[in-house]
Amino acid sequence: MGPGEAIVFTVGALVALGTLLAAIQTVVVPRAERSLLIRFVYVGMWMLFSVLARRRKSYEAKDALLARYAPTTLMFLPVVWATGVIYGFSLMFWALDVRPYREALTLSGWSLTTLGYRVTTDFFTLTLAGFEALIGLGIVAFLISFLPTMYSAFSARESAVARLEIRAGTPPTPEAMIILAHETGGLEDMGETWTEWEHWFIQIEETHQSYPALAYFRSVRSDRSWVTAAGCILDTAAIMLSTVAVPHSPAAPFMIRAGYVALRNIADFFGIDYDPDPAPSDTITVRRHEFYESYETLRSAGVPVVEDRDQAWRDYSGWRVNYDNCLVGLASITSAPPGKWSTDRPSPYQRLRLFHRPLRRPLPPLLRELRRRGFGAGRRR
Repeated sequence: MGPGEAIVFTVGALVALGTLLAAIQTVVVPRAERSLLIRFVYVGMWMLFSVLARRRKSYEAKDALLARYAPTTLMFLPVVWATGVIYGFSLMFWALDVRPYREALTLSGWSLTTLGYRVTTDFFTLTLAGFEALIGLGIVAFLISFLPTMYSAFSARESAVARLEIRAGTPPTPEAMIILAHETGGLEDMGETWTEWEHWFIQIEETHQSYPALAYFRSVRSDRSWVTAAGCILDTAAIMLSTVAVPHSPAAPFMIRAGYVALRNIADFFGIDYDPDPAPSDTITVRRHEFYESYETLRSAGVPVVEDRDQAWRDYSGWRVNYDNCLVGLASITSAPPGKWSTDRPSPYQRLRLFHRPLRRPLPPLLRELRRRGFGAGRRR
């Protein structure tokens, strides 16, 4: 093997290894690994589906098309993995004197698919072909194990989303959930609800970081979404703590914390910017007059509310600021169905970013104290 063949062999090995690592990051590694190859596939497919979706006249037709995006992309990934492996090994076969290149490419393809129509007598080439055949079997095993895991996590997520319709209507709203709880005498006994959704947020944080494609799996009905459900339950808890004049369950603040931690960690993968250490007075996408309308709706329905409406707004805003940007950004990039205070907000994020921006981390204690005292208070997200 001459110097030129050695360089080609090295390039082929790097291509095959990089492709195999991308497959392992997607299927095996239990965290949100950042693979440029996989992100390129997801972004490219999303651009294609977005162009086609814009031609649909109704939201239902658009949703039906976008519902095929994530499954189609998942099924396309093994093709990408196989293509990368075949190309990489074909370069290595060529460097091992399998000529012309067409014969090397054919040998690589037959080896990966274990068809065996092309054979070789050279020991090193034969060993390499056998190793590629094992990789081909591994890709098939990845796919067989990957899909049931994905759909199991999807089913668990959607079960809670469907149950929310019973309590909060369609699309779900905090007012509907609170008014129904008041009418059924359960306004002061929502601890189990908050605990259930705290567990739900912990679950989606784990699954949607391990398998980010789950964020794009749409609900079985076009008027449901995991993003709008998350926004509704978080806003409901925030309004209960800030506005409704009943004894508060200690589980509500923990549920809100579980919610914004989950949304932030998922937002990190999609490159959605947010302030990790917001001040309670920071601006949110919900406007004061919108909150006042909800306040009046609750009071008109007989729900006991606090007398100081302005203080209720400040308290609600102090809770909402923790998850506001993440919620609106995720609702935008997933094209979630209409939902109050989530999909009806303007957002700079329209699709998955190909390249990540540096993530913003919490301020050190000293800088946080300086900011609290007014130094650098003009900074905004």
